[in-house]
Amino acid sequence: MKNRIYLLTGAAGLLGSNVSRQLIDQGEKVRALVLKGDPAMKYVPKGAEIFKGDVLDIESLERLFNVPEGTDIIMIHSASIVTLDPNPNPKVHAVNVDGTQNIIDMCIKHKAKKLVYISSTGAIPEKPGNEPIKEVYTFDPDAVVGYYSVTKAEATQLVIDALKKYPELDASVVHPTGICGPNDYAFGPVSSFLIQYAKGEMSTGIAGNFNSVDVRDLAEGVIACCEKGRRGDCYIMGNSLVSMEDMFKIVNRAAGLNYKPKILPVSVAKILAKVMAVISKITRKPAMLTDFAIYNLARNNNFCYDKAVKELGYKVRPFEETITDEIKWLKAEGKI
Repeated sequence: MKNRIYLLTGAAGLLGSNVSRQLIDQGEKVRALVLKGDPAMKYVPKGAEIFKGDVLDIESLERLFNVPEGTDIIMIHSASIVTLDPNPNPKVHAVNVDGTQNIIDMCIKHKAKKLVYISSTGAIPEKPGNEPIKEVYTFDPDAVVGYYSVTKAEATQLVIDALKKYPELDASVVHPTGICGPNDYAFGPVSSFLIQYAKGEMSTGIAGNFNSVDVRDLAEGVIACCEKGRRGDCYIMGNSLVSMEDMFKIVNRAAGLNYKPKILPVSVAKILAKVMAVISKITRKPAMLTDFAIYNLARNNNFCYDKAVKELGYKVRPFEETITDEIKWLKAEGKI
């Protein structure tokens, strides 16, 4: 076996924990960067060496990168703050953009063999209609929607720019769609949706579609990118489109339910969102429906992942299998 070590930021997150688990199962050495006091630290798989630190703390990054001489460093930079709030946020920018620059600088300083940056499909401009969305190689924050996407576009461009400036740097970029699957202890958007639906708290849905990648498939793809990803190349990793109507049917089958929520046209949903925004200002409670949430469902989510299949051997399981496994896990956790 090669003398190498995988350094992983965002190691306590859904993707990070799955990547480290798969690497450890393959007999690889893993160093996991975790925020000090993060309650999710317990989800980092046994076998990973935990380093407490922060992508904004250079001293902790120096400790992470301080490996024995002659050891190849493979850096998987997964840490970010995901937000559905479309408004600018200094903390989100600091972690997602400045943190990525710090990782790039450390990879150059410590002569990392490979950097794989986990970006987002949100960093890629939308195409009209249902036209397939493919990889791009320049990233304009003004061409994307939502502040999370803005920061991921900025950070991805930092990686691309660094490759032009530093010929010794080898980096590739992975663009996941929405991430879902079992063991989602942060209870992200898909898990929260499933819990709400199973409790009978979702009488309506919005016309639109999902594109969510199973975290287990994504983790395999990220690891493959470490080995096979070409320098300066980007790889979309998603799954097949699923309409909201089909999503309800899939969840019904997987959870043994027979709910029949109404599907609201986007135009009606937008009116409701405006009403809820006014109520939110009065009550100072978050609106249950926002314009940005509607946009994410109504937009073109037809992301083409053919390149990852062809070059990295990326594979996806049927979306229904993912939802079935996630519901089984949620039941075991007592959430539904």
